[in-house]
Amino acid sequence: MTDTLRARDPKDVEDAVQWALGEGRSLELVGRGSKRLLGRPLQADLKLDLSALTGVTLYEPEELVLSAKAGTPLAEIEALVAGRGQQLAFEPMDCGPLLGGPAGAGSIGGTVAVNLAGPRRIKAGSARDHVLGVAAISGRGEGFKSGGRVVKNVTGYDLCKLIAGSWGTLAAMTDVTIKTLPRAETEQTILVLGGDAAAASKVMASAMGSYGDVSAAAHLPVTIAADVAETVSAGSAVTALRLEGVTPSVAQRKSLLENLLAPLGALASLDEASSRALWRAIRDVAPFAAKGRRGGADIWRISTAPARGAEIGRALVDKAGAEILYDWAGGLVWAALPRSDDAQAPLVHAAVAAAGGHATLIRAPTAVRAKVDVFAPEPAPLAALTQRVRKGFDPHGVLNPGRMWAGV
Repeated sequence: MTDTLRARDPKDVEDAVQWALGEGRSLELVGRGSKRLLGRPLQADLKLDLSALTGVTLYEPEELVLSAKAGTPLAEIEALVAGRGQQLAFEPMDCGPLLGGPAGAGSIGGTVAVNLAGPRRIKAGSARDHVLGVAAISGRGEGFKSGGRVVKNVTGYDLCKLIAGSWGTLAAMTDVTIKTLPRAETEQTILVLGGDAAAASKVMASAMGSYGDVSAAAHLPVTIAADVAETVSAGSAVTALRLEGVTPSVAQRKSLLENLLAPLGALASLDEASSRALWRAIRDVAPFAAKGRRGGADIWRISTAPARGAEIGRALVDKAGAEILYDWAGGLVWAALPRSDDAQAPLVHAAVAAAGGHATLIRAPTAVRAKVDVFAPEPAPLAALTQRVRKGFDPHGVLNPGRMWAGV
């Protein structure tokens, strides 16, 4: 059993990393543990538990800024800002149910570390785009800060963007400062019924190119739509388009889009409550989480150009019997493949290479994640750059060694 070091404050984190350096040991960084099954399995010597680093240290709604210790539950932050009519606009996914854990268990530090973003990514950007500042301890055992507590901050190197999405391989975050934004007064979702992924791609492209100001666009094939309460009654595939804003604006844009999309298929719509429930299910890939409870499947998350999503999905359906859910107007492809001893990694990487993009194995048994490429292999020049960056922050491989690629 891996021993655990429990940090109470940033000084404890710094001391732990310095001790590990001196002893030639490696550390697995763990916040609240909801994402431990993401990435390659680690064989670190000890676990550094950051879950006690909790609490919101600054919240200024008028300035649209919030600072919190890295282990602060994301659910706590979302409830706090919702009470002031605000939100985290990047709509972070709750990974817990998909990975077999409880809902609402993630932390703000873990969310930033893996750069999570939900359906609003196509309009609001990813977590990286909303981070204003971080305080962290590098693999050298040195504390540093980047960014600040104002929305416009361009002083020095923007290390926040580098740390976000580094999966804890560069530094242990202790504090995070993020933007908050006003929450929409209301929302509605237009549903275009029927059609395959290629037809849905055209629907979503038309909507995204219109004046409708769509904040989310997704396609649920018939088997996936049947597993979502808000679309099960459709009895067909569903392409969903979300509209957010003040009530008169949403009504006007809904009318515009309905006129535009009427020739492309039968239409239906969801009111505010049903719309919010649908997009939570899409954000958290709820149909695939449910399938995990019923015996399991290997889950891939594929990012590509929206126009190429249907091509990748069709290849995985035809060659591997995959089930597919499309988000980000087709640019995010969730694929559930029948469980195998290699998670069909060669097939997935080949399909993505042909269309462009990158794939990440999100859910598979530990033994499978240990032997296949969980993340897309990097081209040699990029891999060399990755190694140089890693060596700059963590020359001895103390933090989360091998989490993303073997030997990195």
